[in-house]
Amino acid sequence: MVTFLAGGTGTPKLLDGATRLWDPADVTVVGNTGDDVELGGHLVCPDVDTVLFHGGGVLDRETWWGIADDTTATHEELLRLADEAGLERGPRYLDDEAQTSGREIARWRRFSGVAEFMEIGDRDRAVHVTRTSLLDEGRSLTAVTRTLADAFDLEIDLLPMSDDPVATIVHTDEGPMHFQEFWVARRGEPTVEDVEFRGADQAAPTDAVLDALAEPVVIGPSNPVTSIGPMLALPGVENALRETPVVAVSPFIEDQVFSGPANQLMAGVGETPTTAGVADVYPFADAFVLDDEDGTDLDRPVVRTDTRIGDADDAERVARACRTALEGVS
Repeated sequence: MVTFLAGGTGTPKLLDGATRLWDPADVTVVGNTGDDVELGGHLVCPDVDTVLFHGGGVLDRETWWGIADDTTATHEELLRLADEAGLERGPRYLDDEAQTSGREIARWRRFSGVAEFMEIGDRDRAVHVTRTSLLDEGRSLTAVTRTLADAFDLEIDLLPMSDDPVATIVHTDEGPMHFQEFWVARRGEPTVEDVEFRGADQAAPTDAVLDALAEPVVIGPSNPVTSIGPMLALPGVENALRETPVVAVSPFIEDQVFSGPANQLMAGVGETPTTAGVADVYPFADAFVLDDEDGTDLDRPVVRTDTRIGDADDAERVARACRTALEGVS
């Protein structure tokens, strides 16, 4: 058995190789829910859905977001209606009272669907409608995720990190904004001053997540701050990771990040945006997988390989390095 912590695209890419080395039935993936949003009344879980669509064989591998060859008729009509009505585009937060009313799981991350700022495909939207409706029928996010996983014939076990709301809020020189506004609408341009995981101190990992964290854990080359950080902010998660073998793949080659905003987010929270900085953020990690070109000297065991993942063969190479590292510390 092995558990992967997933956020962004790094870990889903790694799963292409992991499921060649481990029986998919023995693989659990815990998905970040800190960057979920409620858009137009529908709960969107980007990191969970990337794994869902990946496992279901429908993921758009050009964007690593949404469903391949999806149409966007509803999205385009929303934009047309807003333009015709003179309604401004861009992230439109609901007011403060609305942020904490209604379904609890969507707290602090509610946006109007007017001229939606995230492009949602039509088939993708059907997933969000189904998810939200099942939540409104009284099911937990964990139960709903399992139902959707069955619908997509997932062989792995996919778990959201919590059934409670946690919202990743990026504090910038232009004020606080939800991570999706920072990254999708603003393309990561504002200067990061801090990152808050709102609600994490009142949230909890589920029993299923804690059971999964009792198995050996692999942290893929995900953003340490906004992809893995929300999980680490949950009470009990870091302690659980200290009690089990953990291997982490660095998303950096020394001070060069593979993709995404990890460098400015790491700097924004006072961490060095390097492989060494990642090791500081993961004090519970027993070993690391680094790129062959990464000469960082760490105080823990290191397995080196080419960590670039462009296809399933690349993913298998990196997954094999993760397995080797786990064997060394188990």
